[in-house]
Amino acid sequence: MLFLQLFYTFFKIGLFGFGGGYAMLSMIQGEVVTRYGWITPTEFTDIVAISQMTPGPIGINSATYVGYTAIVNAGYAPWMGVLGSATATGAVVLPSFLLMLTISRLLLKHKNHPTVTAIFSGLRPAVVGLLAAAALLLMNSENFGHWATSPLQFTISILLFIAAFLGVKVFKLSPILIILLAGAAGGIIYSFPL
Repeated sequence: MLFLQLFYTFFKIGLFGFGGGYAMLSMIQGEVVTRYGWITPTEFTDIVAISQMTPGPIGINSATYVGYTAIVNAGYAPWMGVLGSATATGAVVLPSFLLMLTISRLLLKHKNHPTVTAIFSGLRPAVVGLLAAAALLLMNSENFGHWATSPLQFTISILLFIAAFLGVKVFKLSPILIILLAGAAGGIIYSFPL
């Protein structure tokens, strides 16, 4: 039953996940953490961090990790978690695959048609909203700490956030370099007791 729920949930996310993986994050969180409780908010935050660091689209990587974690958290053996990963990953990719097969010829033939142009004009703001929701979703106490309970961790997290933002936006540093530098800074700072 859990495998069917995983398939249905991630098929739905794949079907309505316009805007790519980051836009899918808020939908994934809403389904697997809030609605079904398959994973905890902390586990979801860890999954997002791992998904960002591994090669491939973040939405597909997140589905893979969530599928495994949900099955193992339900009490199944780890090898069944691999089947959960395959189920979630296949389900999130399947709608895009089917839609691209179905509409690729039509879209290429009619891409300049006023109706198609109007549809994409309506989708653009929705995609921006989904990306903003994903960004706000990641600004939580699991990522930043809480100013009342751990002010030092909160301050360090805010400073790392600002440094990463400025590094990419102002100094045009590579995001890969920013990830490596932030990981090194976190390793150094958090290796000492706070």
